[in-house]
Amino acid sequence: MSRAPEPWPPVETDLPQRHADAPDPGTDLPPHYAHCFGCGDQAEDGLHLRATVGEGHTILSQFTVTEAHQGAPGLAHGGLLACAFDEALGTTVGNLLRSPAVTAKLETSFLRPVPVGTTLFIDAHLDGIAGRKIYVSADGRLDAPDGPIAVRARALFVLVDLSHFVTHGRKEDLVAVAKDPSLLSHRPFEINP
Repeated sequence: MSRAPEPWPPVETDLPQRHADAPDPGTDLPPHYAHCFGCGDQAEDGLHLRATVGEGHTILSQFTVTEAHQGAPGLAHGGLLACAFDEALGTTVGNLLRSPAVTAKLETSFLRPVPVGTTLFIDAHLDGIAGRKIYVSADGRLDAPDGPIAVRARALFVLVDLSHFVTHGRKEDLVAVAKDPSLLSHRPFEINP
């Protein structure tokens, strides 16, 4: 029995305005945190996901599946692919809205296997906002921006203030960032959106 997909976003939303300080289309984005498994340069076996600002409400990301990312022999681990989409969707929210947010719900649909050595191109976009809730979705294509869709995802993010990260972050990591602020990208955020 096949069910029709639920509408997305599942509630009435407004299309959010790009923040005035959002990077321009074509801008390559730096990692938000050097040790982030998704985008960080210092995460040895991380995804090293790279992102570029697209037109409108879109961020284009990509990463190449390595041997360290396997689940079944020669294939990307499904949870790792979900992680890549979480990173791409969060990058979209953070860079286009310039407000801190966290993942509240992530849903992935796996349509094709993603082999080791494949580059996955993820086209993520803001779909709507309702209060503190932000709805985003993405398609992941194999080996080219117009390649076959292998994975689809949609997520709900919730706006938070920066105290969320200070309250819940591991103390030694917060101390390390305080000692070396270059571990974080220098993107301005609105503290009280």
